[in-house]
Amino acid sequence: MVLLQTILILILVYYALKLLLKWLAPKLLNYAVKKTGERFGQQFGNYQDFGNNATNESDATISKKPFRKSNPSKKVGEYIDFEEID
Repeated sequence: MVLLQTILILILVYYALKLLLKWLAPKLLNYAVKKTGERFGQQFGNYQDFGNNATNESDATISKKPFRKSNPSKKVGEYIDFEEID
């Protein structure tokens, strides 16, 4: 009889935890996402106005590096002629 009561209690505890987690898990995840979003906003809040610092679009300058052609006379290595063996 004690074994049957223990099995019944374990089954009831299992289903009670299952129902409790089904109800609490979305609330806990929502809370965690909200807190993470708040922390992210606090850490990176200073960078929101980063793109608005330019006063005029015509003030932007573009600097390019001059195109360098590779030197064809530079020796890279020794050429070895291979032959296929049948």
